[in-house]
Amino acid sequence: MLRKILIFTGLILIVLAVSAEDPRLEMSAPNAVSVGDQFRLTFSVNARGENLKLPDLSSFDVLMGPSTSSSTSIQMINGRTSQSQTFSYTYILRAKEQGTFNIRPGSIEVEGRVIQSNPLTIQVVTGRPQQSQQSQQPQQQGDSQVQSETQSGTISREDLFLRLELNKRNVYKGEQIIATVKLYANPNLPLTGFEEVTLPTYEGFFTQDIDIPQQINFTREVYNDKIYQVGVLKKTVLFPQQSGNITIRPFNITVLVQQRVRQRSFFDDFFSGLQTARAKLTSDPVTLSIRDLPAAPADYYGGVGNFTISSEISDTEVTTNDAVTLKLTINGTGNLRLLQTPKLELASDFDLYDPRTTDNIRVSDGGMSGSRTVEYLFQPRFEGNYTIPSIHFAFFNPATGQYERRSTPEYSLQVSKGDEDRSSSGVMRTVRRQDLQLIGQDIRFIWQKPVPLRVAGQTFFGSNLFYGLYLAGILGFLIFFLVYRKKLRENANVALVRNKKANRVARRHLRVAAANLKTNQENAFYESVLKAFWGYLSDKLGIPVANLKRETAIEGLRKYEVEETLINELLSVVDQCEFARFAPSGGNQAMQDVYHSAEKVISKMEKQIKR
Repeated sequence: MLRKILIFTGLILIVLAVSAEDPRLEMSAPNAVSVGDQFRLTFSVNARGENLKLPDLSSFDVLMGPSTSSSTSIQMINGRTSQSQTFSYTYILRAKEQGTFNIRPGSIEVEGRVIQSNPLTIQVVTGRPQQSQQSQQPQQQGDSQVQSETQSGTISREDLFLRLELNKRNVYKGEQIIATVKLYANPNLPLTGFEEVTLPTYEGFFTQDIDIPQQINFTREVYNDKIYQVGVLKKTVLFPQQSGNITIRPFNITVLVQQRVRQRSFFDDFFSGLQTARAKLTSDPVTLSIRDLPAAPADYYGGVGNFTISSEISDTEVTTNDAVTLKLTINGTGNLRLLQTPKLELASDFDLYDPRTTDNIRVSDGGMSGSRTVEYLFQPRFEGNYTIPSIHFAFFNPATGQYERRSTPEYSLQVSKGDEDRSSSGVMRTVRRQDLQLIGQDIRFIWQKPVPLRVAGQTFFGSNLFYGLYLAGILGFLIFFLVYRKKLRENANVALVRNKKANRVARRHLRVAAANLKTNQENAFYESVLKAFWGYLSDKLGIPVANLKRETAIEGLRKYEVEETLINELLSVVDQCEFARFAPSGGNQAMQDVYHSAEKVISKMEKQIKR
């Protein structure tokens, strides 16, 4: 009975904790379809509604609908419970003609209120002609080249290619550019993975990577009047650092494509008719025209973009030697990380610290934006009324093609005499040098302390103290030499111990990978396998992890006469782990294959590397 009461009470609490959301209607459909294709137009509302009114769909054939469905979910996160309920209305449409069609919002009534949906834009293109793979020949795509290792035919360059997309190609020096590496694939072409990924290096640019999901999400996109599944491999903000024409060199990637093999005999019917082909894609070089900036004014500090500045002072009424802080904040979009610190010109009556800068910068699809804060700390030496001058900040605005200037206001500073002020005596301690400065006089005070005297004819050379210090120096050198020799032996022993423990440490990382394999945690599994390999090679070859790269690892393995087949097996497992985040992983079976391969490679390596 008590259990039933507790369950009933818990359900009541869940219902009471659920926060009601505002009703909203969302309309969704593919953004690109071909003429004659059927597709779904779905209206989703998070509350029960009625009298759904459709927008004008005369440009499409409505084949079926609406089909309705509903779903309810309850979530409890950090003690807070939330409930969501969704009602869906789905229509099947067919595209009739080519063009770009704007669908106006639909509406529905929820509790007496009329809720409107979002608008949609659907691009309809001509259908892709059906051709067999044997008849497809490489065509000029203009954005990539394809080399396919298949037996059944070649992959058309119109079906699979790489493209580097730039939001602009004619810019000023220092102006930001958004570079996106995209993979275009025919929607009917099944991709299974990636190998040998080499992304662009962007020589001549200052770069900042934009965070994108590790797992590639393919979306529909129209390019050259054809529909492709497009995956974004990398996004980067570029800032050209030189003028003239800059060419971004070609880059390449090997894509694994699943293809159907022609049946050659009766026995082929008992086996799978699919094989994995490797298509090596190479992008075209991309050339940008970089214009140099006009002659810069004196208060230009390297800013290219659009900025605003503001300032504030910590206090306007202080005493001598009190610290005053002037804070300058630069906000905007552009090359914030490349800005130089504006100068604050103060009279010689102030001691000035070096300014301190703090950045609050974010990099997104819109480029680099945020703020930089500069704090100027200074101290007045003498009493009086002073004016803190304004700071002038000039920057180049690519939108207008001109330099623009922003200025901070002037501040009036009242300085009164402090208790520890010693300016009347002519002696002043500066903050920066931290020593005495004589101002207005050139004669020091008379030394009034007693002067120590010694007996004439007595010298330090040849005394007992002299010989004692001499012997102590020799003894200290011997001790240092013995300790140094001992340290050398200990360091050699540490390297030997690391070499002997390399296999055991690698096995420990593999046990962690096995635990991640059981729980199906892909990212943690591949990271553990990579740690096992790189840690094992670092300990075994005596190469620090920071200096361990593919080239140094291969060179070290060849130095110990490791077989080339074993080196290739090791590199194959490492490549599978490093490129797993770029493509569908293949599930738990692929992870098990990687794990068994890693165990086999480390076991063979332990037998071949002798020290």
